[in-house]
Amino acid sequence: MWDLLADVPDVARAFTQLPVEDLLLPVLLQLIVIIAAARLFGALARYWGQPSVVGEIAAGLILGPSLLGWLAPEVFQALFHPSLPGLGPALADGLIAKIFTVIAQLGLILLLFLVGLEFEFHHLRGHARSAMLISLAGIAVPFTLGVALAPFIHPHLEAHPRVGPVSPLGLALFLGVTLGITAIPVLARIMMELNITRTRLGTITMTAAAIDDACGWIILASVIAIVQSNFDPWETLRMVGLTVSFALAMAWIVRPGLIRFFRYSQRVNRGHFSNTAMAVLLVSVLLAAVATNLIGIFAVFGAFTLGVVLSDQHELQRAAHAKLYDVVTAFFLPVFFTYTGLRTDITALPQGSGWLLCGILVAAAVVGKLVGCGLAARVSGFTWKESGIIGAMMNARGLMALVAINLGYDLGVVPQSLYCMLVLMALTTTVLTTPLLLWLRYGTELEESIARSGFGSRQPPPSAAFTPEAATADDPSAQAADESLPVQTSSTQYSSQ
Repeated sequence: MWDLLADVPDVARAFTQLPVEDLLLPVLLQLIVIIAAARLFGALARYWGQPSVVGEIAAGLILGPSLLGWLAPEVFQALFHPSLPGLGPALADGLIAKIFTVIAQLGLILLLFLVGLEFEFHHLRGHARSAMLISLAGIAVPFTLGVALAPFIHPHLEAHPRVGPVSPLGLALFLGVTLGITAIPVLARIMMELNITRTRLGTITMTAAAIDDACGWIILASVIAIVQSNFDPWETLRMVGLTVSFALAMAWIVRPGLIRFFRYSQRVNRGHFSNTAMAVLLVSVLLAAVATNLIGIFAVFGAFTLGVVLSDQHELQRAAHAKLYDVVTAFFLPVFFTYTGLRTDITALPQGSGWLLCGILVAAAVVGKLVGCGLAARVSGFTWKESGIIGAMMNARGLMALVAINLGYDLGVVPQSLYCMLVLMALTTTVLTTPLLLWLRYGTELEESIARSGFGSRQPPPSAAFTPEAATADDPSAQAADESLPVQTSSTQYSSQ
């Protein structure tokens, strides 16, 4: 390290003299491989009855040290650890890794804005009691299991490569949050493919998942504030106070100004979403991300908050989706998934103890949702089989869990081995959802709907968006659902993810 510092002038000279084309070439080659692999394995996952996020996560693992780096280390090194003129291997790796980290984070900022923009909060005012109970149990039980497992897992964890020894309290809080997350995008895709969005069980589960999602992000932001403050109570209160102030400012100051501007812009441009309006929207997203970055709770929360406060602006939703969605899902997200895969080295898990801990985490994640949500559904009046179906659907984690896991790694509470275990947990719980639904469907209202879906025939899935109207139209069982069940439609437009 000291030798490297002694050569700082030489290193700076090497950076400044590095031709842009020499840096651009390995970045372009990696992007080509990453995007192509993500699309290929996403399509294969859909072909075999899984959401494409499963294939895209698998693509990241395959391109990473877990498989490509193990089977063909020379190819892996040449592709993901290329040499750069005048720079040593460590500096070259660090430079390229930072480039892809920034690309992945920009993608997450845009994605979380879109997810927030599609969020529907009216279910928090008029939700059914059963959906609320299912959601709270689906958070409380896995969270408790995660906190309880932390003391047993902590002694087996290595130090974080950047932060050092892992904080026991930070680990406990973060494990609880990670196990409690439900991924609405994946759940919506599965429900659409199985043709169960219009059923009573589907409607209630989507409502419960929406409440779960909102609570999960609030808890995650709170945990990040606690960890970032180094567990100083006053610093934590300061960060929480700034976060609440930021949210209030977004709702009462930023929102009215942006709504007036976008309505004026659309009126002047005769309903067209102009390039100027798009520029204002992007600048607003980035400024919101800057604000939460400065607060210390990660940039993605600012983008998500801006989306949420504008979520009732349906014209803006459609325009932003049309402008951003394809770029985010086809370009940025594959980079994020592969970046996650490159951080995940399955071969580095300690033999025996590492895999045992991984199995325990996966079991706790599955049991937490199945038991927590299942028992809450049973108490709400559903049959045991219907309760199992609700628990199985709430068990899907997918993309949202990966976002949380990466934030935990950046915080320093998730070292390399635990990172690998949690990625495998997110992948396993997502893969299990469809088989569990198919196994439990017999004798329930889902049996006929799934039979009509043609699932298993390898046909393309339905393309229609999942909306509250679609959930109840022409379906007496959905219309008869407990009280009124407004359904979260957020993220269903990201359902292929």
